[in-house]
Amino acid sequence: MKRKIYKKLLKWKESSNGTTALLIDGARRVGKSYIVEKFAKENYKSYIIIDFNKVSNDVKLLFENYLNEMDTLFLYLSNYFNVTLYERESVIIFDEVQLYPKARSAIKYLVEDGRYDYIETGSLMSIKSNVKDILIPSEEQHIEMYPMDFEEFLWALENDKLMSLIEKCYEEKKPLGQAMHRKAMDYFRQYMIVGGMPQAVQEYRNTKDFNKVDQIKRNILDLYRQDIGKHAKEYHLKVKSIFDEIPAQLKKHEKKFKLSSINKQARFRDYEDAMFWLKDAMIINPCYNSTEPNIGLKLNTDFMTLKCYMADTGLLISHSFDEKGIVTEEIYKKILFDKLEFNEGMIIENMVAQMLVASGHKLYFYSNPSREDSSSRMEIDFLIAKSKISSRHNISPIEVKSGKNYTLSSLRKFIKKYKEQLYIPYIIHTMDFKEEDGIIYLPIYMTSLL
Repeated sequence: MKRKIYKKLLKWKESSNGTTALLIDGARRVGKSYIVEKFAKENYKSYIIIDFNKVSNDVKLLFENYLNEMDTLFLYLSNYFNVTLYERESVIIFDEVQLYPKARSAIKYLVEDGRYDYIETGSLMSIKSNVKDILIPSEEQHIEMYPMDFEEFLWALENDKLMSLIEKCYEEKKPLGQAMHRKAMDYFRQYMIVGGMPQAVQEYRNTKDFNKVDQIKRNILDLYRQDIGKHAKEYHLKVKSIFDEIPAQLKKHEKKFKLSSINKQARFRDYEDAMFWLKDAMIINPCYNSTEPNIGLKLNTDFMTLKCYMADTGLLISHSFDEKGIVTEEIYKKILFDKLEFNEGMIIENMVAQMLVASGHKLYFYSNPSREDSSSRMEIDFLIAKSKISSRHNISPIEVKSGKNYTLSSLRKFIKKYKEQLYIPYIIHTMDFKEEDGIIYLPIYMTSLL
């Protein structure tokens, strides 16, 4: 499976030259271990993988007993894993390093020693229990890994030309045309259904069987539930409540997450740690209300008003339609042929959130429920800022439309009220590219190019 993160690994190896370790943070089953081992095989003379989910206590104790005796430490590791280590030509991989934080703390001294390269993989890197009593090494370079994006999905299906055409039309601000747009949407709907978890994509590539793909996604969801029970400690019931409630919250028109649906007496401060756990596990993509869209979206954020998207839309679909324990082939066919009217908006909006995050955007929306002033009452799905901030015209409002018939009342109010802050307003929809009245109508498969 070809992944874009591979180029980042190459860049790190070349620029770092042993002066930093690389930490890859990502959700379970997103492909971290696979891509790191592939990279190690193709770019080093030898490598050792220490999987802290499986390795014995004898290996763990090496990092406590021999940090002051590096020669002995490497001798033990080389013999235990039966791998010859070559100075500046070998890499040692700490897999699931969050399960043994002392190994992460040891990175400072291992990098200082300079003999080998080090790559760490894991999730939940910021959870208190995973950083308690350790020194977080400043020698770490941190990158995040997300589910496969649309282009990677196309690569997996052996189509390496369609995205180039999409990029060209985006840059030239012109439509793909009826035939190519239909083809792009056919592929994109397959991507929505399957999602970006590599195991699910591989199964789809090999079998084209949605039922088999759904079972894999359901297994991943079960793994997440097990992780919640195992690692979310004293607030695992709250984490599970939020996780199970996500589809119901996204089905609503406004999609804002209301804790009262879980418990009428629930307060945000009581669920804050649980929400952070899901975010740090990279299972969800939270989207916060920016109350005054201007130069700094983060400066005016209401962190207690948020929408909670699933990090992978394929998983969301399996999470949503689970009355009988499996998503029926009939539902998948309706999504594939654009016949699913109920919940289509939820799926499309979650997909846009996923693509924006993978492109490096923080998620913000705008909501003003004013009862006194109708001109101020509006809801904008997403806000993004220009990469280069200027004194004016920085913010692009984004409205996501799943159907063919829709109104633009909120967007037009926003354009009028915030014209000094406005950059380019976008409608993301399932139809082809067009530009009209200063608004760019973007087909959903172009979202990642924003």
